Amino acid sequence: MTRDDAIEVLEAAGQVEDDAFPLFEAALACALHDDPRRDAQPARVLAAYGIERLKERLAEEGPDDALTEALGGDLGLNGDLMHKADPANTDLIAVAERRRGLSACLTLFYLHCGRAAGVQVQAVDFPGHVLVRVETPDGPVALDPFSQGRLVLPSELSRRALRAGLTPHVADRLDLLMAPVSDRQALLRLQSVLFSRALTAGDYAAAERSALRRALLDPEDHRPWLDVAAARERQGALAGALQALDRAHGLDSMGEAGRMQTYERVRLQLN
Repeated sequence: MTRDDAIEVLEAAGQVEDDAFPLFEAALACALHDDPRRDAQPARVLAAYGIERLKERLAEEGPDDALTEALGGDLGLNGDLMHKADPANTDLIAVAERRRGLSACLTLFYLHCGRAAGVQVQAVDFPGHVLVRVETPDGPVALDPFSQGRLVLPSELSRRALRAGLTPHVADRLDLLMAPVSDRQALLRLQSVLFSRALTAGDYAAAERSALRRALLDPEDHRPWLDVAAARERQGALAGALQALDRAHGLDSMGEAGRMQTYERVRLQLN
């Protein structure tokens, strides 16, 4: 798949409704858009094996235990404690190869494999950490992909929420802490992490690519185009920055004044 092919996949994903969002293939397209020299097939093979093992375990175990054992045990997916800032931790193809990554990326395997095996799973955008919500006969539970799918008890969710700065009133509300997000939002969260890390590292080309992917996946949001413009300006690509600002035009009337100020500032640099 070329970078242009990946863009076509992402553009198509951006046009579908949330309930038809092709999460796994869109995530693979994101990885190939970042580096199209690689082969995505091993990641698909790993996911297929995960589905197979999960189905076998579901015959004897509950959905939460089966997910933990299949994804965290059989596949060996776990968080990368030693090199959290490694860009490979946010790349689906690299995570499949290393069996290590950030929770925002590991979660994609849980969602894809779980649904293919008939398990009701959703992502939870917990403060600073993505969790997996699993529907069980006894109610929803949370699994932590970063800890090999370990069950997170409600009391621990509350403690984590308090440490993240949420108020006690919110930290005691399990319905709020376990509120799911759409697959699109889960993938956008991952691209936002990539953007932030690339900016911090001064890799403005990578920041531009991750922002562009967000723009393609969520075409009604103007903010990714502003990030594309900022990354292009950092690279000295002022004409490209203006093009990105043009794309943001009309998507958000409330932010139009700020966009125009940025547009004029970049335009003056071209003169």
